[in-house]
Amino acid sequence: MAISNNPRKILVTSALPYANGSIHLGHLVEYIQTDIWVRFQKMQGHTVHYVCADDTHGTPIMLRAEKEGITPEALIANVHKEHAADFADFLVQFDNYYSTNAPENKELSQGIYKKLKAAGKIATKTIEQFYDPVKNMFLPDRFIKGECPKCHAKDQYGDSCEVCGATYNPTELINAYSAVSGAAPVRKETEHYFFKLSECEQFLKDWTRSGTLQGEAANKMGEWFENGLNDWDISRDAPYFGFEIPDAPGKYFYVWLDAPIGYMASFKKLCQDKGLDFDEYWNKDSSAELYHFIGKDILYFHALFWPATLEFSEHRKPTQIFAHGFLTVNGEKMSKSRGTFITARSYLEHIKNPEYLRYYYAAKLNSTMEDIDLNLEDFVARVNSDLVGKYINIASRTAGFINKRFAGKLNPSANNSVVAEIRASAQLLAECYAEREYGKALREIMRLADVANGFVAEKAPWVMAKQEGQDAALQQVCSDALEMFRLLTLYLKPVLPKLAIEIEQFLNIAPLTWAAVDASLAADHTINAYEHLITRVELKQIEAMTEANKENMQVTAAPQLHSEQRHAAHQQNAAANAEAKEAEYISIDDFTKVDLRIAKIVNAEHVEGAEKLLKLTLDIGEDKPRQVFAGIKSAYDPATLTGRLTVMVANLAPRKMKFGMSEGMVLAASDARGGPFILSPDVGAQPGMRVK
Repeated sequence: MAISNNPRKILVTSALPYANGSIHLGHLVEYIQTDIWVRFQKMQGHTVHYVCADDTHGTPIMLRAEKEGITPEALIANVHKEHAADFADFLVQFDNYYSTNAPENKELSQGIYKKLKAAGKIATKTIEQFYDPVKNMFLPDRFIKGECPKCHAKDQYGDSCEVCGATYNPTELINAYSAVSGAAPVRKETEHYFFKLSECEQFLKDWTRSGTLQGEAANKMGEWFENGLNDWDISRDAPYFGFEIPDAPGKYFYVWLDAPIGYMASFKKLCQDKGLDFDEYWNKDSSAELYHFIGKDILYFHALFWPATLEFSEHRKPTQIFAHGFLTVNGEKMSKSRGTFITARSYLEHIKNPEYLRYYYAAKLNSTMEDIDLNLEDFVARVNSDLVGKYINIASRTAGFINKRFAGKLNPSANNSVVAEIRASAQLLAECYAEREYGKALREIMRLADVANGFVAEKAPWVMAKQEGQDAALQQVCSDALEMFRLLTLYLKPVLPKLAIEIEQFLNIAPLTWAAVDASLAADHTINAYEHLITRVELKQIEAMTEANKENMQVTAAPQLHSEQRHAAHQQNAAANAEAKEAEYISIDDFTKVDLRIAKIVNAEHVEGAEKLLKLTLDIGEDKPRQVFAGIKSAYDPATLTGRLTVMVANLAPRKMKFGMSEGMVLAASDARGGPFILSPDVGAQPGMRVK
C-alpha cells in the first residue's frame, strides 16, 4: 500500500465480538492491530472513521438469557457495557461502538434482503433438521451432541468430532441428544431461505484475485472454489433472537446475514450523530476506502458471503480485507487449567498498563495470517528492555539536567547527525505502519533508540555536569537527546497513545502528527518538569495473573441428575472437563490399544493450498503403503524426508480431509522453543516393527 500525501476518506472496521462472553487477550490482537493502523492514518492527516459493534443475535444469546432469567435485550446491554469498557481501557478508540440489535441494522438488513430477492438471488427449499421436542425448537449443529459416526467418541458436536477431526451432518450422529434439554431430537422438515451463492462464483473468483485479499487468503479461497460453492442458508426458525425476515412469519435472518451489515449500521448511527453522508461511503460508486480487519477463522464469511451480498444489493465492496492469525500463550492454546486463558479485565487488574500489551503485540504482528505467541517471560523482558531500558531511558538520563540547570529551557544544535539519522527513518516507518508490518517498524524504532542511547552514553552528560565550563555543551547534548526522544515518541504514538500524550505534556508541545517529523524542538523552548513515566513489569505480576486465572479442574463425583439437568450441566462444564482430561492418567490397557509402528517415508511432497501439511507415503510392512498428511511443512523440505524412518500410529481411524484420506498419524515433538521434529528410531529398526 503506497503512502499518499493526498487526504483520503477511510472507513475501518474490526470483526464484531459475540455478546456471549468477555473480551480476552486473544480477541485483543485484532482490535489493537486495527487501532494502531487507524491512529497512524489519522496522524497522516486522513479522515478516518473506525466503527464496530457487538454481534448480538443467535440461539446461544437466547438460551443464555433464558438461563439467567433475563431478556436477551438485557443480556446484550450488560455485555455491551462490559465490552465497551474493556476496549476503552485498552485504548482502542472507536468512533462508534454499537450493537447489531439496533433499528439501523434491522432497516438495512431487511432492505438488503429485499434487493437480493429482487435480483433473483433468494430461493426457498424444504430441508430436514433435528428438532428438540421438549424445547420446541430446531437445533443448530452445535446444540446437538452424540457419538461420532467415525471413531465413536462420545459427546461430540453435531458438525465435527473433536477427537478424530471428522466432519459430518448432525443426522449422522449416533444416539444424538439435544444439548439444550437432553432429549432425543426428532427429524422435522422446514422451509428455509437461501442466498444463491452458487450463482456468484465467477464474480467471487475475480474479486478474490483482484488484490482485495492477502495472497495466502486468496489461495485459501481458491480451495473453496475447487468443489463449487453451495447456496447459503440465511434463515432460522422461531424461537430465535434476531430480525424477522420480511413477509416470512416465524423465519429469522441467520446471524451471519445481519452481523456484517452491522458494520454499515454502526457507521449509519455515526453519520446520524455527526452529520456525515452515509452514501458517500457505501454507495456502489463510492471513492472512499473501506477496510475490514478480521481473524482468519471468519475469512470465508467476509471474502465470499459478504462481498456477494454487497455486490448484488448494489453496495460498494471492501477496498481490502486484512486477516490475521490466532494467539497462543507460551506456545500453546490459551488454557484455563494453566491460567493462560486471560480476560482483558484480569490483565488490567494485575499488569495495570495496557500499553505494554499493545507494544508486545505490535512487536509480533506483520501483514500475514501467521499466528503470534504471547510468551509471558519474553513479554516481561521485552517491555523492560525496550520501553524502560531503551526508550524512556533517553529522557530519564537527560531531562533532569535541563530542568535543574537551565530552568527547563532547551538549546539544541543546528545539525546533529543522530537526530538526522532518526528523522531519515520516517518514510520507512510510515510504510511499515501502512502495510501492517508493525514488528518491522518497532525493530527499526528500537535500533534508533540504541543509536540515541549510544549518543547519550558517549557524551555522558552526568560527567559533563560535574565539569566547569561545560554548561553550554551539557544543555546542547541534553536538548539533542530530547529531540531524539520526541521523534521516537512520534514514531511510537500509534502503539503507545496514552504515553505519547503524557510525553507531549512533558515536552510542552502540540499533539504529534506525522508531519511533525520535519519540525524540531527550538532554542529557548521550555519543557515541563520530568516525572517518572512508566515502571518495570515484574515477573511476580505475571505469576499472580496466571494463578488468578487458573480454574479448579478437579472432577468430582456428581449425583445422578435428570437427563435435562445432566446435559445442561455437561454443556456448562465442557471447557472445564476438557482441561481436566489433560491431567488424567491412562492405564497400561489404554496404552496397548495404540499400535505404534516403524514407518519408512517412501515419498514426501507439498500439498497444494495447505499452509502446514506435507503428504507422506509410508511403508509399514503392509501390502499397500499408507498415505498420511502431517503438519510438519514448516520444519522440513520434503526432499530431505524420503528414505527416513519414523514412528506412526497405525490404528488411528482414517480421517477424510479436503486434500484426501489420511490413514494414520506421524509422531512429532515440539514446544515453544522449536519444532515440529519427527521421531526417528535407532539404527536397525525396520518398517513394520511394532514400538513397545
